[in-house]
Amino acid sequence: MKITILNSSEDHPVNTCLKRWIKLNQAKHEVQLSRSKKDLFNGDILFLVSCSDVISQYDRDKFKKTLVIHASDLPRGRGWSPHIWEIINGANQVTLALLEAEDKVDSGDIWKKVTINIPDAALYDQINELIFEAELELMDFAIENFLNITPSKQSEEGVSSWPKRAPEDSEINIHQSIDKQFDLIRVCDPDRFPAFFYRNGKKFKLKVEVMDE
Repeated sequence: MKITILNSSEDHPVNTCLKRWIKLNQAKHEVQLSRSKKDLFNGDILFLVSCSDVISQYDRDKFKKTLVIHASDLPRGRGWSPHIWEIINGANQVTLALLEAEDKVDSGDIWKKVTINIPDAALYDQINELIFEAELELMDFAIENFLNITPSKQSEEGVSSWPKRAPEDSEINIHQSIDKQFDLIRVCDPDRFPAFFYRNGKKFKLKVEVMDE
């Protein structure tokens, strides 16, 4: 099977898992990791994983199936960084959906959903590991069931969307408790999208780590 994975950023933490997955599957399949839609040619499956490019019908037609992995219980939570928003709002579980790409973002037919538990004390790197492992399982499912899948259409009821996160969304309010803002603090990647606060006219970066007891 000829497979392309489109991930827009070399700095995204999912890349370590993607490269490991490619290594495990390259004996059975022809697998390519691409950074831009300009690099898309043709194949059986195009996986869009943490991809910020808009993939047109023209590009999707180069593949038998173009599949998205989205971290929400669709049709609820379409849009950007859904699991981040949900954890900030108190969720202790995240549902990931494997779906077909369409012009309307996150509206395609569903192939499979999986739900994972998010421990209360898990920080961004632990959360990423749980999310990424579930994504790889969905990719395995897509390959194994490629010829006999019967996807389900999304309901038009209960549709909701999250906005794209901006740097200011990681600002911590110094007048509120750490406990009240812990879910926001723990989902912030300290290297790429750090939590921060202002005090006395200066901006401070906040990094939280688990200490051994």
